[in-house]
Amino acid sequence: MIWVPKNIPRLVDAALEHLYLVFTSVGLALIVSLIIGIWAARRPKAFTPIILVTSILFAVPALALFAMLIPVMGIGSPPAIFGLAAYSLMILIRGIGLGFQSVPKDVLEAAHGMGYGTLRRIWEVELPLALPYIVGGIRIAVVTCIGIATVAAYINAGGIGVIIFQGIDQRFPEKIIAGGLLTSALALSADFILTSCEKLLRRRSGRQA
Repeated sequence: MIWVPKNIPRLVDAALEHLYLVFTSVGLALIVSLIIGIWAARRPKAFTPIILVTSILFAVPALALFAMLIPVMGIGSPPAIFGLAAYSLMILIRGIGLGFQSVPKDVLEAAHGMGYGTLRRIWEVELPLALPYIVGGIRIAVVTCIGIATVAAYINAGGIGVIIFQGIDQRFPEKIIAGGLLTSALALSADFILTSCEKLLRRRSGRQA
């Protein structure tokens, strides 16, 4: 390894750019998904079509989706963030919907009997019980987007993909390996942290039940 020790700052900058793309897109998708998921959780006839539409978006190849966004948003991070957010919608809406659907009906009836309004019931009763499912969805969305975000380098969005594709163009295996290992390390770290949070929330929900 010769290139890596001399380019640690560049690898750190690429990792930070990558994380910016991922967490910005997942954050935006989470806001939209909370609104749609909570609304659709009690409406099975609406929930299924919404999951179907977002699943179709998820099935579109990343490079094709980014290319379709370029005429509207140009190149760079905006189309990458929008595209990654679109990929996150199906995962997050499904997790949020399943989380709110998992809240026992007797708990909802008890909250209603205690005079809880809709917003208060959602915030103080349903959301805490649904959190393990929501965090599980965030975990899958983040890990998925970390992988897909490498393709965003093709549209000048930055991130670790730049190093990987430079290595391919230059036939420089060390760059390819370094970029691949760094991407894997980010994905594994995010998965470990969010899995730990999910397990903790499930234990707390079990004690509350």
